[in-house]
Amino acid sequence: MDNKRKNVLICPLNWGLGHATRCVPIIKKFLEKDFNVIIAAEKRPLHFFSEEFPDIKNIIFPGFDVKYSKSNTLIWKMLFNTPVFIFSIIKEHKTLKKIIKKYNIDIVVSDNRYGLWNKNVFSIFMTHQIIVKCPKFFKFLEYIFYKFNKFNISKYNECWIPDYKNNDNNLSGDLSHKYKLKENCYFIGPLSRFNSFKKNIPKTDIKKKYDILAILSGPEPQRTIFQEKIISQLKTTNLKAVIVKGITEKQTLNVTIKNIKIFSHLNTNDLLKYIGLSRTIICRSGYSSIMDMACLGKKAIFIPTPGQTEQEYLAKYLSEKKLFYFQLQKKLNILQAVKNFDKYSGLNVENNMQLLDERIKNCFF
Repeated sequence: MDNKRKNVLICPLNWGLGHATRCVPIIKKFLEKDFNVIIAAEKRPLHFFSEEFPDIKNIIFPGFDVKYSKSNTLIWKMLFNTPVFIFSIIKEHKTLKKIIKKYNIDIVVSDNRYGLWNKNVFSIFMTHQIIVKCPKFFKFLEYIFYKFNKFNISKYNECWIPDYKNNDNNLSGDLSHKYKLKENCYFIGPLSRFNSFKKNIPKTDIKKKYDILAILSGPEPQRTIFQEKIISQLKTTNLKAVIVKGITEKQTLNVTIKNIKIFSHLNTNDLLKYIGLSRTIICRSGYSSIMDMACLGKKAIFIPTPGQTEQEYLAKYLSEKKLFYFQLQKKLNILQAVKNFDKYSGLNVENNMQLLDERIKNCFF
């Protein structure tokens, strides 16, 4: 690498906090190697980064804003919005040119944002989802989406997949292992914001103070619907519970309703403390949440977002491997879930960031 300190632009997708949280180890690794990092995001991810990295410059970079349906019709909604999605890709590609020029960007890391490649910089596309899972009656679209992804990935210098290449211990299943990958695709191991905090988690022999910790996330209105269902059911039990609403743009409020302590948001260290003090974790089966639980070696109950085929697939895939228990949101029964989740082993993934280290060294040193 030459003597010039390179500028790295980190750009996560704005569909819940997961894409932002899994960028944390990427950011830390670039900072560790003396790159200058700039974060480009919006809304909740931007608030999250402002708290996690107060000394890093961040800029507002709008993206395609998805709103989930109250029903299980997300695929229809996405298909209907395809022209808007494509227009958004073109728009963010043009916006990126201006940002590169203004901030003298050398490297772009795009987490699932398709338009963030540029021939004048080294561009990296990060995803665990090489194919998009579809309902049975849209199954024929999976290969089309795969070809679309393959075409877009070819525009980037590299594609980083946060998983293991080995089919036996991977977390993403078909999503990144079903079809042949392009030559510029590399597995960098699972990523979790808790990697460098893991030593701070209370030991397993410490008495658990809470029965349940519910970590909420994802786009509206499903995040709120999930929250209301959980609170409604917990109020009828004697379970001691903590709910983290995942609303980063509000101050961290601490409200207690009967047996439930509710926070709008917790920083990484505080969240880790409550994870360590809780017997059972309830969360979405988003890929970042799965990586977090695997990194911490914590069992969890996964509740996929209705209509989100990726989360539904991952929850079922990990359940069939007897790793994590899951329920559908419409059939949510917390007492039943608490009784059953101990029958599943959970997963403990050790990741020393060696694969990520190798990629950065091979690319820039």
